[in-house]
Amino acid sequence: QVQLVESGGGLVQAGGSLRLSCAASGRTSSYYGVMGWYRQPPGKDREFVATITRSGGSTAYVDSVKGRFTISRDNAENTVYLQMNSLKPEDTAIYYCTLRSSLGGYNYWGQGTQVTVSS
Repeated sequence: QVQLVESGGGLVQAGGSLRLSCAASGRTSSYYGVMGWYRQPPGKDREFVATITRSGGSTAYVDSVKGRFTISRDNAENTVYLQMNSLKPEDTAIYYCTLRSSLGGYNYWGQGTQVTVSS
């Protein structure tokens, strides 16, 4: 049973920074393939934010966060990070960690962590 546990959310002023973490557990490290982050702003649908391949050699971002957010991972710790800089009020959302298994292509989701950016 794969578990994803996010941490690092909170309240920050516009222009500030936060770093989200997501630790995976329950399977061997080789099971964890592409990992990423999605977010759900208040009253809106969940949207893609960023992904990173298992090797870390390839990343992708939604246009609205390019140049401000950086996704990274530590396979030794089975953890993916999202460094968020120059935060804007429109970044306010529940942020969800996601994992796609390298075997079978199963998708897993964390419980979410709230990020609130005040103006």
